Amino acid sequence: MRIFVTDCEGPISKNDNAMELAAHFVPHGEGFFSLLSKYDDYLAYVEKRPGYKAGDTLRLILPFLKAFGATDKRIEEFSRANILLMPGAKETLQIVRKKMPAFIISTSYEPYIRALCEVIDFPFEAAYCTELELDCYPLPQEEEGYLRGVAGEVARMPMIEWGEEATGLVDLPKAGRRVVQRLNQVFWEEMAGMQIGRVLAEVDPVGGEGKAAAVRAILQKTGAEVSEVMYVGDSITDLQALELVKGGGGLAVSFNGNAYAIQGAHVACLGKDTGIISIVAQLFAAGGADGVMTMLPQWGEEGLRSAGVEEEQLAHLLGSEIGEITPDNQGLWTRRSQQFRTEVRGVRIGSLG
Repeated sequence: MRIFVTDCEGPISKNDNAMELAAHFVPHGEGFFSLLSKYDDYLAYVEKRPGYKAGDTLRLILPFLKAFGATDKRIEEFSRANILLMPGAKETLQIVRKKMPAFIISTSYEPYIRALCEVIDFPFEAAYCTELELDCYPLPQEEEGYLRGVAGEVARMPMIEWGEEATGLVDLPKAGRRVVQRLNQVFWEEMAGMQIGRVLAEVDPVGGEGKAAAVRAILQKTGAEVSEVMYVGDSITDLQALELVKGGGGLAVSFNGNAYAIQGAHVACLGKDTGIISIVAQLFAAGGADGVMTMLPQWGEEGLRSAGVEEEQLAHLLGSEIGEITPDNQGLWTRRSQQFRTEVRGVRIGSLG
């Protein structure tokens, strides 16, 4: 049984719900979130801290959201009011679900995914996401004051940078080392002794290895093999899931992905709408990963028409790009995909890990 699995933010929506929540509730929240997102990248893929996974930014920001007035109801209301779909996403999922079972795996908070599933008429029970009950965590007044002060401090910090060979603090510039050391102190020392520190220990974002675990759970549920999975991702939180599917003979697709997604995938898709994913999914449903890879050298209207792709889908070829990712062209695809990503999702979201 072939199955389709996709990330949400990027392939389905243009949102970065966590960043948007931070920008809405926290003063100077965009800069605050961007800095913590880079810290997340550092912990997950430079330091490789045990027990930490890509996407855990979504637990790091929660104490601050609460300190600035976020509640479960306010998060749900904001998320529901600000859903921004990728053009064609609802139609793509409808097409896919006629061909094979479809699932969403997202690091995003449950209120956002629940609202999005309603908008696109997708069964929420086929979605995996980060469970959140923020109201159950108490926040004493003195802790609220501390968090408000730290949020301003974080928003003023210089961005953390590192080179390709970096493996830890010693490889960071002096300014970056100071930032990481201060954030380590905040999250793993100071907040650990606070009541609100429970949220850091108990909320478990579905990112990184969590997404790979969700893929394995879907395989167990459906009885499918890894080789029968098409996975679509776009960011650092998809890396392990993409590598799992690619390594198991399935189809690992980067859609407008950043460098991490290109690294994990073996097919790159670029598109200003999701039509290219509809086409790839139809080919995958008919012929598996081999069927898609065989088509890549002859990609175009005539080849796809002869392969049975529906005529109305061929119109989506205009402005889209697709190709196999190889060691020789990975750098080229990374640059092209990042450029396309920024055009489609904007500079703020496009630059995040």
